Formats: sequence, structure tokens, C-alpha cells
Amino acid sequence: MSLKIYNSYNRQKETFTSITPGHVGMYVCGPTVSGESHLGHARPYVTFDFIYRYLTYKGYKVRYVRNITDAGHFEEEGKLAEDKVTAKAILEKLEPMELVQKYTNLFHWAMLQLNCIEPSIEPTATGHIVEQLNMIEKIISEGYAYEVNGSVYFDVKKYAANHDYGKLSGRIIDDLLETTRELDGQEEKRDKADFALWKSAAPEHIMRWKSPWGEGYPGWHIECSAMATKYLGAEFDIHGGGMDLQFPHHESEIAQSTICNHHTPAKYWIHNNMITVNGRKMGKSYNNQIKLTELFDGSHPLLTQAFDPMTIRFFILQSHYRSPIDFSSEALQSSEKAFKRLWEAYELLKNLSAPDGQAAADLAMDEKIVSQLQELETFMDDDFSTAKVLANLFELAPIINSIKDGHIAINAISASTLQLMKKSFSIYLEDIMGLKNTAAEKGNTLNGVMQLLIDIRKEAKEKKDYATSDKIRKQLLSQGIILKDEKDGNMSWGLE
Repeated sequence: MSLKIYNSYNRQKETFTSITPGHVGMYVCGPTVSGESHLGHARPYVTFDFIYRYLTYKGYKVRYVRNITDAGHFEEEGKLAEDKVTAKAILEKLEPMELVQKYTNLFHWAMLQLNCIEPSIEPTATGHIVEQLNMIEKIISEGYAYEVNGSVYFDVKKYAANHDYGKLSGRIIDDLLETTRELDGQEEKRDKADFALWKSAAPEHIMRWKSPWGEGYPGWHIECSAMATKYLGAEFDIHGGGMDLQFPHHESEIAQSTICNHHTPAKYWIHNNMITVNGRKMGKSYNNQIKLTELFDGSHPLLTQAFDPMTIRFFILQSHYRSPIDFSSEALQSSEKAFKRLWEAYELLKNLSAPDGQAAADLAMDEKIVSQLQELETFMDDDFSTAKVLANLFELAPIINSIKDGHIAINAISASTLQLMKKSFSIYLEDIMGLKNTAAEKGNTLNGVMQLLIDIRKEAKEKKDYATSDKIRKQLLSQGIILKDEKDGNMSWGLE
């Protein structure tokens, strides 16, 4: 079965065919690093991580570009047009790039906890000012942008007269003119629907660059168009992001890139749905954000406990990426239990081995298992249906548990089917879903630390440094860890 992707641009599933055989270029809108990432931010990055993983599994060489927006991100439909980085830097009394580094580091740390693979290229907006200026000049020369008081705006109405503006978001140009809010600098525009490519910097504005139109900073949309073009070309395979970016961000990207490069930028547009809290999108404007650090340490008022990053990842994977997910602490607890149950079955499976001289297998059971395993790739090929993949793996878990408990004989399934089960669970849970047993990792770390303390204590005893030896034993005991001296001179440990 060929991979089919729901293309937001055409609103239908389409068979995926890469522009260059064997290669995929994928651009995903990255974070604005003016603050901590929250659960709503985690969804797109987990989503495009498993898409990246699956395309790689299918044999494609993927160039995954995910940008960092570290300047000029001002909302076209927000309450006030502002540079988020500058505003937050003033609030936190930090240099803008100091703030950017702080939250970029925190974002990278959170992605590491969620086991997201690093992108192939992670360009920054501030590192590509020249490319943005060149693109703006090209759009002006094509007659689709104009300068007013040092700011440059894209002429949406002129573009819409000759192009299919609004196709991605489903918005009609006349509706846009009626509903666009009155924002800062609105009076400069020829029409309310026009969006900024470059903004003139007021005297107090910290982040500013020289341009042909005076000192200023870039618009939000031009950044992604410039970086995608530089690293993936005028046309590339996949452009991804959250559904909330369809308008105005992605619609504006399409318009800019089409004029500048004479080509619609991406062949396939993929958008994940939102995470909601009580039915409302998680976001700063609704004051219902739950930061990833708060999820990991359980410090948010809506949480009843801390949650392991793998529980968060599993929670996201349990739903199709285009379906909304409603958050609650109870939902995360259910995901935690489900993940534990499935992973325990996987650990049992890894230790199962077919007996020598195996008797004839139960053909009906054998065929059912093989059929369910073969469906896994079919589900992923149908627009990346991780929820259906997990459902099939859950159906196989009771069979694994029954074999372990002796309720089903190991020879009820063939050796080849057992091997296929092991391979499939490994590929789909670890390689494609990106899940891992962090509890075991923590246990291995603890074992390593304890062995180090045992070695230090043993060396102290050999040197007759009984004060250090006793101190280590007593300190461990105060933490609920019992250290025992064995008769053979070795030491063992356990929890009190």
C-alpha cells in the first residue's frame, strides 16, 4: 500500500510522491523562543517527529528543517502588534539574545525528554535577515509589496486578484477585509488584509537591522518563507505545523513564496489539531497553558501528579494527529497506566523464546496475529494512524501475557510469528513511535550510582577508613537504601 497523506491544501488524502525519488524535504514551523514551551507546543513536534521517523523507515532520506523564531514575531490578528522576544526581554530584564538562548536551551531540553530526534537543520530568524531582505526586495520588484514610513506590506488584494488566496485556510478575501482587527500601524496599509513583511523600528525597539527602507525588523511570515527556500528550494515536499498556523501564517507564506519563487512552496501541507483544556485551545491568550516543566514535575494546579515525558508522548500518540485532544490530569493518568501495560507486555515478549522441537501451532491464532501485525504498516500508510497501530498492539498484549502465565502454550504460535511479533513491536513502539522505557533507564542510572558508592566504600574499608565507610552506609540508610556487607566481602543493596 502506498503512503497516503491528508493534504490540508486540497482537503483530501493524496498518495505521497516525493519530488526527488528517495528524498523528502520537510519544513516545520518551530517555536518562538520568548517563553517556555507548553503541552500545546509539544503536539506538533511529537507529531512531526513520528512522521520524520516513519518516512525514514520507509526508506526516504529526509531533510527535516525546523526553524527557531527569535525576532520579529508580531501577530497580525492579535490584540497588539509586537515583537514577542523584545517584549519578554524587557519584562525579564534580559538582553533579547540572552532571553532567546535561555528559552532555546529549555526547548531543546524538553524535546530531548520527549525523545524527539533533532532536525537536520535548525535555522534562526536572526541568522537569515539577508535572505529575508532579498526576498522582500524581490516581492517589491514584482509589484506585490509597497513601503510606507519604513515598513513594507504585502498587497493581499492584488495577489488575490490573480491567485487562489485563501485556499489553504478556506477564507474569502472579502471576509478578511471585514474581520481584520484594527492593529498598530493599520492606518499605513492600503487594505486591512495586507500583512507586514518588514516593520520600521521605533527608537525604543532593541532588536533592529538596517534595510533599504530604514532600520527595522522582519515580519513573522517572511522568516519561514526565506529559510524554507534557502534549505529546501522553491518547491519542497512537506510543510507542517499546527492547525492554528493555517491563517495567517501559512496562507501568507504561500503568497510570499509564490510571488518570489513563481511556485507554490510545498506539495503537501500537514497540520496537526490542537490540545484543548475543557474544550478550549491551550494558549497564552486563554491563560490555560501547562508548561512542559510543570508536566514533568507536577507543579501545575490542574495536575494531580508529575508525569514522565514518555506518558506525554504516548498521550499524544493515542489520538490521530488531525483529531483534537482534550487535556485532563485523569486522561494523562489513563495514558500512564495504558503505556505501562503495553510496555510490560513488550518486555515479556522480548524474553519469550520458541521451544526446540515445537509442535504444530494453532493456525487460527497464528494467522490472526500475523494479520494484525501486517495491518500496522497499512495503518501508518493511511495518513499516519498511530492510534490504530497502538490499538492492534494492545490486542496482542493479552496473548503475550497469557503465554507468560501459561494459559496459552508457547508452541501455539509458530517460531516465525513470534519473531515477527518481536520485530514489529520493536519497530513500531521504539523506532517509529519513539517510545522508550525511561523507568528502566532511571534504574540503570541508579544501579550505576550505587555501584560507584559501593566501590568507594569498599576502597575505604580496605584502607581502614571506617569513618568514610560508615558515613556512606548511614547516608544511604537515611534515604531508605540498605547497604549489606556479605560474608564473601562483597556488598549488596536494597530499598528499606
